Amino acid sequence: MNRYPLWKHTLILIVIFVGVLYFLPNLFGEDPALQISSTRSATVDLSTQSTVEGALARAGVDAKAIELSEGRLLVRFTDTEAQLKAQDEVKIALGGDYVVALNLAPSTPGWLEMFDAQPMYLGLDLRGGVHFLMEVDMKAAVKQAEERYISDLRTLFRGEKIRYLNITQEGGGVRVQFRDAEQREKGRALIEREYPGLQLTEPEGGRGFPLWGTISPEERQELKEFALQQNITTLRNRVNELGVAEPVIQQQGDSRIVVQLPGVQDTARAKEILGATATLEYRLADTEHDVQKAVAGQVPPGSRLYKERNGAPILLSKRVIVTGDQIIDAASGFDSQSGSPAVFVTLDGQGARKMSKVTRDNIGKPMAVVFIENKSETRLVNNKPVTVQRRVEEVINVATIRDHFSKRFQTTGLDSSEEARDLALLLRAGALAAPVQIIEERTVGPSLGQENIDQGFNSVVVGFIVVLIFMAVYYRLFGLVANVALFANLVLIVAVLSMLQATLTLPGIAGIVLTVGMAVDANVLIFERIREELRIGNSPQASIHSGYEKALSTIADANITTLIAAIVLFSFGTGPIKGFAVTLSIGIVTSMFTAIMGTRALVNLYYGRKRVEKLAI
Repeated sequence: MNRYPLWKHTLILIVIFVGVLYFLPNLFGEDPALQISSTRSATVDLSTQSTVEGALARAGVDAKAIELSEGRLLVRFTDTEAQLKAQDEVKIALGGDYVVALNLAPSTPGWLEMFDAQPMYLGLDLRGGVHFLMEVDMKAAVKQAEERYISDLRTLFRGEKIRYLNITQEGGGVRVQFRDAEQREKGRALIEREYPGLQLTEPEGGRGFPLWGTISPEERQELKEFALQQNITTLRNRVNELGVAEPVIQQQGDSRIVVQLPGVQDTARAKEILGATATLEYRLADTEHDVQKAVAGQVPPGSRLYKERNGAPILLSKRVIVTGDQIIDAASGFDSQSGSPAVFVTLDGQGARKMSKVTRDNIGKPMAVVFIENKSETRLVNNKPVTVQRRVEEVINVATIRDHFSKRFQTTGLDSSEEARDLALLLRAGALAAPVQIIEERTVGPSLGQENIDQGFNSVVVGFIVVLIFMAVYYRLFGLVANVALFANLVLIVAVLSMLQATLTLPGIAGIVLTVGMAVDANVLIFERIREELRIGNSPQASIHSGYEKALSTIADANITTLIAAIVLFSFGTGPIKGFAVTLSIGIVTSMFTAIMGTRALVNLYYGRKRVEKLAI
């Protein structure tokens, strides 16, 4: 009657073994570390490791360990003081071709890593995390708007057949040189009608018939606000792509953004993705003019000189067909013909129309893909580290237009599948409205203070011990069985969080405490039911059987209704509420397993094969 079949005991042992295996990494702590990864143009190898070791020697810092694997270098330290001291020296030694990021690296033993066992993440309110303070380049945002005006005005004048000599960016505005006064008046009227945000003036003196347009203060302010909000949205999308749980991304002042990433492991990749402003431009190649003359300084008025990845010069049209902000989806993959890495691009309606018109009218002509990226470099100026911005523009692909296409196509010419994945991520998350620079990066401690965190953990431990003592005293042997199940329940909750790589926060701990109470409540219902069966005269074996069978429906109803509430909280809640819902959901499932199946197995092992006259309950 009270015996489990072999398969049930085997199932319980397997679950407990797996739970303990994935629980153990949380006991080994973390090391302050520097994580070094390369940008597109560099590699991390033994020579990089040698350079880092030399920089550490100059800084007088001893590394706990240096690990080179999968194209990345991880340098472990004994304390954060050594970590911060080494960061500046390593940055200067490696230059702008490498990303040097602060990290907290798990000290998980190698035999556990063989099973891919990693500790669970802790939120900023428990462990701290990575804190970035990013500044938006507002001057660049205004300059980009002026460049858009130049392109739009060219298209507008061409459509209205207004004759002009050139349009240039000059003196913080847009300068248009017309052929005569009549054309200038037509141009002025057209600009005032189509672009009221431009304030127009006619410069006095000089030659020709110029018209100078500057962006109004109101529109300039709107551009800055839009750039800030667009960057916040884009950064949030990129963080979502990285899979960071419960991030904090918020505005600070009128030009800065705070990004906090709790529980992030690959901080180097996070820094690279957040700070990157990579995008694409599609332009027609200029095949009518001589490239060598352009290299010598005679660049045609409607063209620009670029370089391909192999360093070869190439002339491209100044007119941009589509840009990265017109891309609505991007996925990495491989070209079906060559097998090389590729990014499959989908354009919005406006971009698709432009691409359709250009490809229809230029079949047989070459079209180029320009990769644009802004990088930050740290250099020594007067023996002081100074961060400077560097803009990289290079042609990654030139292909002949073989057919008419519009909305969906592919881009090749990328160096690796990893670069294809990163570029697809950036394009899919959206382009930054203006370049951003990480002006502060640090690991932050718990927001509530370590003392308060310790008090919180201590209160949980004390409460847990009190429950254990009460159950052991009040229910005797059955209470000890419940205590074993309660401890197993905590182990399984932590193990599942570790397996899912979920982030544990203070609200999450509240969810765990609640499930501990529910697990105890389930055992109390079972034990009281067994006592009731004994009081009405049933035998001990029958009382055990009836106690578990009759209490099951009540326990299941209570847990299922709570699980439904947790699912609703996770679906509609945000941030800390989701953290509470996750741990509550996991705890309900594990407590049902341990409080019912686990305790029943232990009771069966002790009483199941005996003739019992009395129960210790």
